[in-house]
Parts: sequence; C-alpha cells; structure tokens
Amino acid sequence: METIYIFGHKKPDTDSVCSSISLSYLKNQLGLKTVPKVLGHVNKESKYALDYFGIKEPEFLNDVKVQVKNMNYKENVMIKELSSIYDAYKIMQKESITGVPVVDENKKFKGVATLKDIAKILISGEKNNLDTNLENICSALDGEIILKYNEEIKGKILVGSYQSTTFSKDINLTNNDILIVGDRYKVLDYAITSKVKLLILVGNYDLASDLLKKAEANKINIIKTKLDTYHTVNNIILANYIKTITANKSSISVLDTLYRGQFLDLIDKHGHTNYAVVDKFDNCLGAISINDANQYDKLKVMLVDHNGFSQSVEGIEEAVIEEVVDHHNLLNIGTPQPINFRSMPVGCTCTIIYHLFLENNIEIPKNIAGIMLSAILSDTLLLKSSTTTDLDRKVVEVLAPIAGVNPLEYGHDMVKAGFSIKGRKVEELLEEDIKTFRIKEKMVGISQIFTMDYEDIAADIDNFIDKIDELANSKFDFVITLVTDIEKNGSYVFYDRKSENLVKDIFNNNAFTEGTYIQDLLSRKKDVVPYVMEVLEK
Repeated sequence: METIYIFGHKKPDTDSVCSSISLSYLKNQLGLKTVPKVLGHVNKESKYALDYFGIKEPEFLNDVKVQVKNMNYKENVMIKELSSIYDAYKIMQKESITGVPVVDENKKFKGVATLKDIAKILISGEKNNLDTNLENICSALDGEIILKYNEEIKGKILVGSYQSTTFSKDINLTNNDILIVGDRYKVLDYAITSKVKLLILVGNYDLASDLLKKAEANKINIIKTKLDTYHTVNNIILANYIKTITANKSSISVLDTLYRGQFLDLIDKHGHTNYAVVDKFDNCLGAISINDANQYDKLKVMLVDHNGFSQSVEGIEEAVIEEVVDHHNLLNIGTPQPINFRSMPVGCTCTIIYHLFLENNIEIPKNIAGIMLSAILSDTLLLKSSTTTDLDRKVVEVLAPIAGVNPLEYGHDMVKAGFSIKGRKVEELLEEDIKTFRIKEKMVGISQIFTMDYEDIAADIDNFIDKIDELANSKFDFVITLVTDIEKNGSYVFYDRKSENLVKDIFNNNAFTEGTYIQDLLSRKKDVVPYVMEVLEK
C-alpha cells in the first residue's frame, strides 16, 4: 500500500502539527497507510502538548518533488563484475536496455557496460586474451566442463588450425595458453604435454581415453562445446569478465534521491543513455535510462490547516493531493481531479477533524483527544479569539474529559510554556509563525507573536522594526507583525516602514503608527487577512 504524507503549513503551529497527527491516526484506522509530517521546526507550545500526551514529534518533510526513486527504473537490474560479457548481453536483451550497471560482490557500483562497449570489443578490441573463469566460458560457448583444476582462467587464446608438424614446430605452447582445437590427436597430445591452461574441444569432440588420462596427470582444464571452430572463436571473447570492459569510471551513477529535474539536466550535460541508480553509500539499486524519466509515481499527500501553494511544502505542484482539511479562506490549491475538501468556518482544524471521527464512528483515544484539545485551545487563544465558534467550545467540552485535563488550566500552562520570548532572537520570533500570501502579484508576509512578555519587545522597538524592514526587503513586498498579548487579549501592530500608508488604509486610521495597540485583535485570519486582501485588490 502506498504511503500518504499528511502535513500542515511551512511554519507549523500547534494546530498544524496536531491536525497532521490526528488526521493520520483517523485515516490509518480507516485502512489507509499515512504518516504525519512537519515542514519546519516544532515550536515550544506544540512540543509541550506532544510531550504532555506522550506523542512522538513528526519527522521533517523537506519536499515532495519527484525523485529518481519515484521513477519506474529497473530495480535490482545489475551484473557482478566477475560475470561474463555474454551474461551482460543477455541481461540487456531480457530487460530491453542498452546498458547495465556493473557491481562488485557487495553491490558497490563499478561502472556501466553498454552494447556499444561490447560492439567495440567485438569489432576492434583485443581478441587474443582471456581473463575469466570456467563457468563463464561454458556459458558463452554452451559448453561442458570435462576436467577442472583451476577456477580462474587467464591467458592467450590460440587456435589449433595448422598441421600437427607445423603446429608443434612453430607454436611454443605454455601454461598460459588456451587452445581451441578439434579432432587432432597429435596437436592435442602436444598441448597436453605442454601443460596448457585450458583445452576447448569443438564439435562435441570426445578426447581419446589415453589423452584424457594424460590430461588428468598433467592437470589440464578441458571444456567441450558443440560449436564449430568459427563460432567458438567468435564467442570466446564474450566469456571475459565484464569488468574488463568497464575498468574506467567514466560511467555516471545517480543517487536515488536526485530530483527529476536534476536528472534531466544531467542527461543534457553528459548525453549518456544509461545510468546506475545508487544510494548514498554507493550501493547499486538498479538501472535507469532516459525513457524512465517520463515514467514516475507522484507522492500522495493530504493537507491540513492550509490550502495555498505558497504555504505548503516544496514541490507540492508535483504531488497528488488526496484531501484537504482546513479552516482558512480558500487560496490557490488546484487539482486535476476531484478530491475530498473539508472546510469549515471554525477556530481550529482539529474541530473539523473531531467531526470526521464522529462521521466515521472512530473512537478517539486519550492521547489523540489531548493533542486535538491542545490545538483548539491554541488556535482560539483559550477560546477568547474572535474566530472561536460554538462548535469549538462544544468540542473542547467533549475532548477535555477524554484527555483527562481541565481545559483552561491545561491551556494556560501550555500557552505559558510555549510563548515565552525571553532570550530569543528577533529574527526567530518574526519568522516562527509567518504566513505568506500572494495578493495581486504582491508577496505579503503576516507574522504573529504570542507573548506574555511584551515589555521585552517594547524595550528595543527600533531594532524590532529594523528587523521587520530587513525581512520585507529580503522576501516580501509587505510585512505586518502582530505581537499578541495573551493576558490583555489584544495585539500591538508593527509593519515595515515603507508600507505605513498601506497599513493606515488597512486599519482605516490615518493616525496609525508602529506598535499601535488594538484590543480584541487576536486573529490574523479573521481580523487582518481579509482587510489586507481588500486594500491590495483595490
């Protein structure tokens, strides 16, 4: 069963993290295979909730781009370097490929053998030398071992084609010679006496009994083949170890984690047709060709707590979106086919997921109830935010007893643990919870900092605004930052200096300045984003 990744937005908050885990649990109970992921650092509040209810933090997901491992490459197609050229050719024929990766005994990549390499050795290569073993020779010649005294066979190839007197007179046989010969008693006797490395008997010739005894005494390796001399001479070179034609490292391997786009660039750069697929330890996994780049499986994903490309994982356009569960305004996620899309105007995604549990008649265990409760309390600022609905309150009433906590007491402890800003860098605070929106070709960043320590920011306002300016200049056309005082139930509003007139229009206040406090401004989604969109679209 294919794995489906479930994740929230790039700057994971408690709702994003806990929704991913809760929805994954539900889907797995319904028979799917899903894994929750996060797209960024898990903040202190989320970690507090996960630790409190004993749930493991989801692993980080860098991207969902198509990689070589997602392509339909030929897994486990390779050949060991001590196999024959002939065996490599048979693999190419069977797999309809023009090249096969060559590996050592431990499957470490050594090179790629191609049909071009084989043709080159057959047409213009060295044909007088053999470096292989008896099994490879038998395979290439469809032969049979008569006598075997050596596994490895290395030497010079000769053909017993002269008259016996001429052969014994002109040819000085040694223990390094491999002789191809037929029904020629005297030549065979001379070869056995000379203790050649290997006799290859053509035409299925059976050695005379006296010569066989002499060969046994002299420990001569003997193979016989049904092939005639002509075909034996042509085929014998294919018995060589495949490593003899892949000794150089000009062949290129590709990591299984290489992105498809990078693989296409590699093909354009080097022009090779065949490549070995390897892991990070240089273990060969199989073979891939140019055509395989167009045959791949997209990763399947489900999105929670967001529905916009800019807020989602890198490469989301290359993935198959199976489902979206969200409580924000609709953005620009598009799919080529209909999907399950659940959106409700509530304060938290986990409120929606709670109803999915009810609809599917799935019992909510204590730890899942606990993190869902945590998400709702976080996203609604302990049920005080303007986004809080009666549904959120009712779900809290149901989940709290299952989780075994007093919601307000637990929520206060969670918020207190998560939102202390003492000793933290301004840059980290600004980017920890920032949402990105593309509105009328403008890149807008709206960040929110929850705190009980506003005086720490107030003590260095100029530096705080300078960092907002730097953030706007590096990534955005416009940045608004809400510093939300949890105890006062309101927010101080900051922005990059060049956008002051825009902010005055958004809040309809010509006297608006940096750090203006607005009571009951708690929700970025409800109290800020709609007005930013309205002004920019005008």
